[in-house]
Amino acid sequence: MATIAVLGTLDTKGHEHAFVADLIREHGHKPLLIDVGTAAAPQVKPDISREEIASAGGVALPQLMARADRGECVSAMSQAAPKLLEQLLGEGRIDGVISLGGGGGTAIASAAMRILPIGFPKLIVSTLASGNTAHYVGTKDITMMPSIVDVAGLNRISKMIFQRAAGAICGMVEATVASSDDRPLIIASMFGNTTDCVNAAIPVLEQAGYEVLIFHATGTGGRAMESLIESGLVAGVLDITTTEWADELVGGVLSAGPGRLDAAGKAGVPAIVVPGCLDMVNFGERESIPENFAHRKFYVHNPQVTLMRTSPEECRELGRVLAQKINAYTAPVTVLLPRQAISVISAEGQPFYDPQADSALFDALTSTLRDGVEVRSMDCEINARPFAIACAEALLENLRT
Repeated sequence: MATIAVLGTLDTKGHEHAFVADLIREHGHKPLLIDVGTAAAPQVKPDISREEIASAGGVALPQLMARADRGECVSAMSQAAPKLLEQLLGEGRIDGVISLGGGGGTAIASAAMRILPIGFPKLIVSTLASGNTAHYVGTKDITMMPSIVDVAGLNRISKMIFQRAAGAICGMVEATVASSDDRPLIIASMFGNTTDCVNAAIPVLEQAGYEVLIFHATGTGGRAMESLIESGLVAGVLDITTTEWADELVGGVLSAGPGRLDAAGKAGVPAIVVPGCLDMVNFGERESIPENFAHRKFYVHNPQVTLMRTSPEECRELGRVLAQKINAYTAPVTVLLPRQAISVISAEGQPFYDPQADSALFDALTSTLRDGVEVRSMDCEINARPFAIACAEALLENLRT
């Protein structure tokens, strides 16, 4: 029998959470009802009260409730609830967590769930699950289920959704997760335009005894990659696709934020870094591109994705940014430069071929790097097999240092 935390604002959605708790019991598991409400008294009796949560998070609950500022209350509980769940996890008292919520409840529950490790069962039934959920999920494996109707009462639709959700969280805790692979981990960044390079490098690393995890450089992928590197679980970083920095600098839609490329330095992890796909900034449909970019060079990757060529000025700044990030690395790091093309479409004869922009990138990068960072230039395209093998072998050298 597993214990599943049922976390929610029991002052407004107590009956709904109690309904899910009963369903969990029917599945043979034990619910742990947790109240994160801050307005009226809870509609049902919790197993862990709001006072206990406030105490765990250092929140002065009486003063908070007296002010009756909903935004302040949600913010306070969003800070306290993670500490409570972290404590319960550390004590081995929970095996999964489920929540039902609107805007406030989803904010509190998702903040609490983001403190939990990847692989720990976590599910939110939310009115916000069908929109942009990136700021709720973050870099964790939170499952979000659309509530369809508001989480406001028990009716034929909400009951059906809650029953499925209860079944889902129970299935998660019952599932056996076997992991017999104890090989050290290498993290790799990849894009469609660097797939051949990464795919060719992987066998070399696997033959050397490593397991390789690939992250798609889509903003979310980069943030998840950085989070895992910083966790201390990673032995080395094969950062071939640093394209997210082009979106961060220029204003594209796939930025991973200003912290991209920081984790390897903080964790002291050996790495190789390549300016892969810094020739492109990602936008949505052609019609969605901001007016101020109308004069730029574009390539329609597919109906939903339009790429914009980075200019020499932007490439120069990107080179400086990458170098500044790399300069903070304390473990061995090697920079590899594919002089003929940094993506499939920047090769000669391709839409983004621009030797001036590439030279600006390479020159700024190499001139800004501190002494001691090795740079290897190769007269080939990024997806050429010799370049891929060189990347893998350079990382293995750094891992042996």
